[in-house]
Amino acid sequence: MTQPLPDPAVDQLWPAQEPMTHPLGSLPLDAYRPRIQAVVANHRVLHPQAPVVDAHNHLGRWLTGDWAVTDVPELVDLMDECDVQAVVNLDDGRWGAELEANLDRYDRAHEGRFVTFAHLDWSVLRTAPSRSSELLVEQVHRAAQQGARGLKIWKDLGLLVRDAADELVLLDDPRLSAALETAGELGLPVGVHSAYPVAFFESLDATNERLEQLLRCPEWAFQDRDRFPAFPRLMEALETAVADHPDTQFVGFHVGCWAENLDQVRRMLETYPHYAIDVAARLPELGRVPRAAAALLRDFAGRVPFGTDSFPLSAASLHEHYCFFETSDECYQLTGSSHLDGRWPVSSLALDLSTLRLLYGGSASRLIPGLASSPASLRPDSTGVAAEPKYGSSTAPGFSLVGGVQARGR
Repeated sequence: MTQPLPDPAVDQLWPAQEPMTHPLGSLPLDAYRPRIQAVVANHRVLHPQAPVVDAHNHLGRWLTGDWAVTDVPELVDLMDECDVQAVVNLDDGRWGAELEANLDRYDRAHEGRFVTFAHLDWSVLRTAPSRSSELLVEQVHRAAQQGARGLKIWKDLGLLVRDAADELVLLDDPRLSAALETAGELGLPVGVHSAYPVAFFESLDATNERLEQLLRCPEWAFQDRDRFPAFPRLMEALETAVADHPDTQFVGFHVGCWAENLDQVRRMLETYPHYAIDVAARLPELGRVPRAAAALLRDFAGRVPFGTDSFPLSAASLHEHYCFFETSDECYQLTGSSHLDGRWPVSSLALDLSTLRLLYGGSASRLIPGLASSPASLRPDSTGVAAEPKYGSSTAPGFSLVGGVQARGR
């Protein structure tokens, strides 16, 4: 049988796979910045379709060393510009004098625009082991008396907090039970940020989707089982605490602390009517499974408050969030999320107006009693539309309009 003659075009356009010899073959992964070539419609949403409560932010000085917001009236102006009716200041109040300072600076100085949560001082588990349960209950009462509108359980519980026996303390520890029960009696929601992204607990190797982030921030690696519990154990502790306290309102921050597993999050929401989740700082995870994410937010509208976890709060971050939840944009890179958060593009959720109204404001006003004094448009039985019809998508200058929307190649 006669062999076909070599075709130079085939050799050029369908070459045999050769060993990589090009200098870029050894390009460090950290330097790889691919441009998405899909040509897609792109919107910039300047105003949301309903008033907004940012129910997940940090305004104090605990995380940042100084006040995260140096000019509070300027922040209020930004909120007005971007249709944000209120901001929830999580955990920066801490307790005692620091809580009082946050309440003075935000809640009392700008009534109705800010509410602040408190932390519990876990050091009593080490310094007063025989009375720790009683002292934690006293802290809950004191925080409520000062004006805190909820409790924040941070991720140090389960990973770093240790008792007098030098044992790690998890959320399902019996010594915490009375404090969680007291929060429910006082009408204080308990917001929980447990663990970190799942990849932080897995092997640090070429298969880890957060490899770059962990190489940059090795202190976020929790693979050592001699020092840290496995991720499922932390989720078990969260569920046990929720199950044991049906009269306490819980909010699982960051999509229930398990944004990589929406089936599990859905199961928790179905099982526990006193459990809610927020969406803060998890747009990359939601945006890579947009259909499942949109279905979850629709099915549990009223139990999923909006939050950015973006501090200091900016117009750019808010606009990006509005675009993500409202439009049908596909295959784009979040500008507020670096490649360290994961190398994948996202697609927006295109939520319906009813879901948006509950996501943006209605859920938070139901879950956080301190927001009851906010404008009527934020209440869950409201239409969620301001008296002046200012809400809705807006295109911004600087891009050509194709078919009525902004378009550009990526």
